[in-house]
Order: sequence, then structure tokens, then C-alpha cells
Amino acid sequence: MFTKVGQIMLYVDNQDEAVNFWTEKLGFIVTSEENNDGGMRWIEIAPKKGAETTIVLHNKEVVANMSPGVNLDTPSLMFYSDDFEHLHQDLQNKGITVGEIVNMPSGRVFNFADNEDHYFAVMEK
Repeated sequence: MFTKVGQIMLYVDNQDEAVNFWTEKLGFIVTSEENNDGGMRWIEIAPKKGAETTIVLHNKEVVANMSPGVNLDTPSLMFYSDDFEHLHQDLQNKGITVGEIVNMPSGRVFNFADNEDHYFAVMEK
């Protein structure tokens, strides 16, 4: 029986730039970093210490070479914010590509792009 989503794999072209984006611009923290002898490096990030679900940044090229059948597409992620309008403005102020706030049946939402033009959404909670 499943109990929770533990990690989400995000395959990126440049792990160092991705870490900088997520930590410097979005305020995430690095919870762990591993580098094995086979050239596989992964960096686990989270929005805060103790978060139940984390994002693991993997090098897209390395994963493609190791496991040719793995789907390397960007997952559709929905983040929640309890300071929604402030977050929207803060991301804009930091020069991040941010979409307009849209009213959906489930609440207000906007999207943003990371440094590699992967798009993610934020919902007001």
C-alpha cells in the first residue's frame, strides 16, 4: 500500500544551474547530494526542511545513457502557496517567467518557468 509521494525526479541539462535556480530564486534547500563512482550525481531539494516530498535533480544526459527507456519529460508539478500574491510578485521581481493569475474552479493558479524553460504551476492554498 502506498503511503505518500517521496521524491519527484526532474531531469535537467545542467544540475548546477538548476540547483542555483531552485535555491537562490525560489528559496528551496538542498537536503542531500550524492555522487557515485559511475558518474551518477543527484541533488535532492525541498521547499523546506522536513518536507514529505522532495525533488531530485538528475542529469538528463547521464540518465538517458544509463536507462534509454526512461521518460525524461518534465513532470507536471503543482505547488501550493499560502502567500500566493506575494510569491507571484516576488518571482516576477526576480526576473522569472511568470504567467498571469488565473481563476480555476479549484482556486487561483499561475505558472512559472525554471532556468531551462520547464513550466510548473502554483495554486493558492
